[in-house]
Amino acid sequence: MAREKPHLNLVFIGHVDHGKSTTVGRLMFDSGNVDEQELKKLKEKAEELGKGGFEFAFVMDNTKEERERGVTIDLAHKKFTTDKYDYTIIDAPGHKDFVKNMITGTSQADVAIIVIAASDGVMEQTKEHIWLSKTLGVGQIAIAVNKMDMVKYAEDKFNKVKEDVSKLLTTIGFKAEEVPFIPISALQGDNVVKKSENMSWYKGPTINDQLDVFVEPEKPTDLPLRLPIQDVYSITGIGVVPVGRVETGVMKLNDKVIITPGREGKGVEGEVKTIEMHHEQHQEAEPGDNIGFNVRGIGKKDIARGDVLGPVDNPPTVVSEFTAQIIVLNHPTVITVGYTPVFHIHTTQVACQFTELVKKIDPATGATSQENPDMLKNGDAAIVKLKPMKPLVLEKQSEIPHMARFAIRDAGSTVAAGMCIDLVKKQ
Repeated sequence: MAREKPHLNLVFIGHVDHGKSTTVGRLMFDSGNVDEQELKKLKEKAEELGKGGFEFAFVMDNTKEERERGVTIDLAHKKFTTDKYDYTIIDAPGHKDFVKNMITGTSQADVAIIVIAASDGVMEQTKEHIWLSKTLGVGQIAIAVNKMDMVKYAEDKFNKVKEDVSKLLTTIGFKAEEVPFIPISALQGDNVVKKSENMSWYKGPTINDQLDVFVEPEKPTDLPLRLPIQDVYSITGIGVVPVGRVETGVMKLNDKVIITPGREGKGVEGEVKTIEMHHEQHQEAEPGDNIGFNVRGIGKKDIARGDVLGPVDNPPTVVSEFTAQIIVLNHPTVITVGYTPVFHIHTTQVACQFTELVKKIDPATGATSQENPDMLKNGDAAIVKLKPMKPLVLEKQSEIPHMARFAIRDAGSTVAAGMCIDLVKKQ
């Protein structure tokens, strides 16, 4: 069976009011991914709420509160197809209170478009957004310099933003010369899908063109096999069928595998008998493939959601404690030693206790700003030590980054996000 177009996740990031949602709406509409009818409805809705001009933003902002406030709150996922790729667009809130949702979006993104208004230039949050993109492993970014209509489409205004942002990119560790800058007006439709007639000085791609220029991230097939279990089914005539998505490596028929931690915490071994995807049998599965499979020697009671499958000779790491780099996004008070929120890691949710606050770090540079702080508050980036309350599979960012990232949630909201940088294996 021919594979479909390669799939990429795309996140739009940017300071509040810099026009992210309008950019996404314009992209969806001008490219024909949203039809005239739908836009007309949104336009009427916008005018009714006294928000004329917000109709493009409404394509993504679909909760009542967002429409009334004209602010993006939650993550919206939309399908978007270009000549080369199938994209899922994640519209990430730029509003300070909503950075939390951005994390869950960005940590799954392959590509980010950072929207910066030409009229405002670099803002405090622009730094945080670029740093977060880097920390959370977004490989490729482009900068959309929006609201060019407000600066009369002046090339020097565009160049000033480009220069400022390039400096910022360099300090954060991106190669500025490889990052495309695209001057746009989302409201007027310049250079989003249609080439602008107002900026003859710009010869580069539109946003829509740029989406075909991005390269498909290399599939991490050379890393060890890791497949977090999503669910476990019993199917008559086949037996136990775990399902999940291959994160790294390749799974082949007859592979000798181990699923850890498993019910007893020791891991359960078996041999891969079948691999099925989209109701068809396959010989192997690679990163990004969502599969159902059958393993000889593994019973329904042996494994559960959150367990991870890997090769017998390189089993998924079960940790007794770990060190992480985190950023605190939205905690109602402060984080101190002893705090035990729920960590969302691949398909599992495990309570982990903060055992040590090692140091605070400067988000823009990564340099230490304070050793052994008493507490962490919103906006702080830090290195911390954690102890899971039950067996947990986790890998180091430097070894298998796909299995190192997590979000920390408490009372229904994401309070922090981060990645594992060191660990102690469970004995």
